[in-house]
Amino acid sequence: MRIRWWPRSIRWQLLASLLALELLSIGLFAVLLVRQQTQETASRAHTRLAYEATSLALQASEALQQQKPGWIGLSVKMMGDSPTVALAKVTDASGNVLFISKGDADQAKLERVELKQIERMKRSAPGCFTLSGDRWECTDAIYTGNALRGFAWVTYDKFWMHVQIDSILRSTAIFGVIWVMASAILVLVIGRSIAQPLSVLHRGAAALMNAPEDVSHFPLPVMVHNEIGDLIETFNRMVASLAEQRAGLNDTLSLLDSMLANAPIGLAFVDRNYRFVRVNQIFADLTGVAITRHLGRTLQDLLPENVAPAMEGAVQRVFANDEPVRNLELNGEGRNPRRPLTWLISAYPVRTTPTQVRWAGVITLDASDRKRSEEALRRSEKLAVTGRLAASIAHEINNPLEAITNLLFLLRNFSELGEGAQQYVAMAEYEVRRIAEITQQTLRFYRQPTQPARTTLSELLDSVLSLYQGRINSLDLRVERDYEPDLTLFCFAGEIRQVFANLVGNAIDASTAGGRLLVRARRSRNWKQPAQEGIRFAVADTGAGMRPEIREHIFEAFFTTKEVTGTGLGLWVSHEIILKHHGLVRVRSRTAGQTHGSAAVGMGTVFEVFIPDDPNFFAKPGNAAEPQAGATATA
Repeated sequence: MRIRWWPRSIRWQLLASLLALELLSIGLFAVLLVRQQTQETASRAHTRLAYEATSLALQASEALQQQKPGWIGLSVKMMGDSPTVALAKVTDASGNVLFISKGDADQAKLERVELKQIERMKRSAPGCFTLSGDRWECTDAIYTGNALRGFAWVTYDKFWMHVQIDSILRSTAIFGVIWVMASAILVLVIGRSIAQPLSVLHRGAAALMNAPEDVSHFPLPVMVHNEIGDLIETFNRMVASLAEQRAGLNDTLSLLDSMLANAPIGLAFVDRNYRFVRVNQIFADLTGVAITRHLGRTLQDLLPENVAPAMEGAVQRVFANDEPVRNLELNGEGRNPRRPLTWLISAYPVRTTPTQVRWAGVITLDASDRKRSEEALRRSEKLAVTGRLAASIAHEINNPLEAITNLLFLLRNFSELGEGAQQYVAMAEYEVRRIAEITQQTLRFYRQPTQPARTTLSELLDSVLSLYQGRINSLDLRVERDYEPDLTLFCFAGEIRQVFANLVGNAIDASTAGGRLLVRARRSRNWKQPAQEGIRFAVADTGAGMRPEIREHIFEAFFTTKEVTGTGLGLWVSHEIILKHHGLVRVRSRTAGQTHGSAAVGMGTVFEVFIPDDPNFFAKPGNAAEPQAGATATA
């Protein structure tokens, strides 16, 4: 719960502000006054201390001249009894204590600072200095004629200075309390005259908001004749004007509300400033903004930046030509998620009088899914044709490849070639075998089996990686294969190959030069149903990663981040295949700048797939029609 430290009422705000200002002023005044008084008191104390030290020196000098040294001890005692003197003493010229006002003179010794003053006093006039513990002391030399006989020392008692400062602070505090109380009373009186009419205006505004059609509380009473009174009068006139307008618009609004609520398309009305006047729920769903947030907002505020200018142009033509604009196609990019959108709009004038166009109505139809479907179908058909052509070419390549293989065999075994030539022949045979393997893998993608079978996963995964070997080499990716050679799975091999082709292809697309690609397969258990055994696959890359808003939609049909080359069908089809095999898939991804705890983590994406290994599972009634859901996306 947030604690409010500043009052909401104007009266208390004024009071709090004034009190804060006065307390600050009084505090600064007190600081300056104390500082000034401290300096003046210190100056007076030094003057008095110097006078007392000189007086003690003169008395000691007179006692020595009259050869009555006992008078010196009496003078020291009398000087020490002074209220402002903490200690008085007399020493000889070497600094040995002869007389002291408190304590035993034989035990007393001068401090190091005082000993330094003896050397200075032999060459200059008397002076004051500071002892340890922030004590003040003055000294003066004792002469009889021209002979130096000793020194008189007087230490100041700071207690009296503190007494004076405390007296000043008490007087300042009493003055401050009286001043603050008087100011508070004055502010409360003035604040009441301001807050009371504002409270009346606030209650009227709240009543108007809670019951717009109830005008029984109006007009509000005008209690003061100043700017606030003028504001209340203006508010009363505004309420009366709204009541008159509401009476004439009720019927029209009822018809409009019925049309807006039941129309199966997006409807919106905007004024000449391109501000929304009314919208229906369908239009709000298209923009992704609540209906209540549309009213009073402009097209630029709520529509995507690449759609708003075109719609503004259509609305402008309606107001300028007083004619409708029909079947205008708008293409752009949505805000959340950021995906291509296509709207068909028609704009028409809305007249409040026969000669005045007050609003422009906009009819909006979302054709994004239809356009994406058409585009995806065209791309899919191109891919299908390309696949059939690739399969046909691969089939036709097999015959000349076989002839080349036989010729290389004859050349290597039945001809007299040097050792270097033999090496070139061996390299040619290796490359021909690679071409033959690629053609076989292409035919495997095209000729899908109709029944599930036991499949060796190492061969399946190796075939997928071989297809992308060229792109892997061009990016200098480090491929890590973590799977056993004899690991098998009962599945539709062609469909599982398609899943991993999509995952590996996406990982390569997201990778940068010098990255790492991990392909792992091992026996494991279902992370939702531990009793179920199967194979867990992982495809991980060190690419750019995916933001959370992207991860939420990666398994949706036609959703793609590859503007030109992507169809938005790869992961959707892969997810359907995983569900067909009653499997699970989850995604973890991190982008640049993300941290885990207090440490920074690397970028990349990990797809984990679990496929149950149960030969009888596909034969169970209802299983093929009711696959378990299993797509999760995590950070």
